[in-house]
Amino acid sequence: MITHHVKKKFIWSLTFDHLLHSIPFPISLQQVSRQNSPMAAITRLLKPSSSSSLFTRSLSTTTVFSDIQSSFSDPKPSRNFQWVFLGCPGVGKGTYASRLSNLIGVPHIATGDLVRQELSLSGPLSTQLAEIVNQGKLVSDEIIFNLLSKRLEVGESKGESGFILDGFPRTIRQAEILDEVTEIDLVVNLKLREDVLVEKCLGRRICSQCGKGFNVASINAKAENGRPGMSMAPLLPPQHCASKLITRADDTEQVVKERLRVYYEKSQAVEDFYKSQGKLMEFDLPGGIPESWPKLLEALNLDDYEVKRSAVA
Repeated sequence: MITHHVKKKFIWSLTFDHLLHSIPFPISLQQVSRQNSPMAAITRLLKPSSSSSLFTRSLSTTTVFSDIQSSFSDPKPSRNFQWVFLGCPGVGKGTYASRLSNLIGVPHIATGDLVRQELSLSGPLSTQLAEIVNQGKLVSDEIIFNLLSKRLEVGESKGESGFILDGFPRTIRQAEILDEVTEIDLVVNLKLREDVLVEKCLGRRICSQCGKGFNVASINAKAENGRPGMSMAPLLPPQHCASKLITRADDTEQVVKERLRVYYEKSQAVEDFYKSQGKLMEFDLPGGIPESWPKLLEALNLDDYEVKRSAVA
């Protein structure tokens, strides 16, 4: 439980220690004041979870959430899920986090989407972000915290509760900061063969009109070096989107491989951080959505929950 005293102490130490000494470029004291600090807002907005008792602290391939099914009959459940999705760029974090968000009724917050929304605007920050993203580099902590803070404030105004974070934290510093301000219940680490990851990223397309994402890659990876074969059908657009597809600027082979290299370099420490807390669940994707979604629900012990929810709806 985060008390008011702990919050107050943490905001000061975080603002002047973590941020001031880790940000790669100068910022004014006004930006890191208690009132204006994005981390102060995050500390205020991220509520301690009431659902931590639902999760085992030593996770293996299958995580047992027995109370999640029993809460189905409770019209006003007290739980407030706070989950994190880890995984390489292009692995499908957004796809599965979004589906789970709809299933368990908590917002899906993707830092990648927040960055892309900012890129669509005009201004100094969008120019700076475009340069970072197009080179396959990680966006700085300061920018991510600012974007996340704004998103949480919007959610609070709408009465949102809980979250599934997608693409955050990506560094050990981010994980440590997040751990100090709130309780993360579960961390799902999605894994996929690197050759399939690259092919998936190169096949990504976005409709320039509606903004929906599709994938034109038809993947048939052969079994080799002890790895099983894998097939993924393309996710093709409807006819009215087909002529409006565009490719993301950062979805070139060179940039994709650089993003993977940077991710691998930073991710192991984050995985070890959550593994030491007994909150990490590794999940190897067996294929595309038709194969992977039921298996993921089974691993989370949510397959029966989806059936019950559909019946009630």
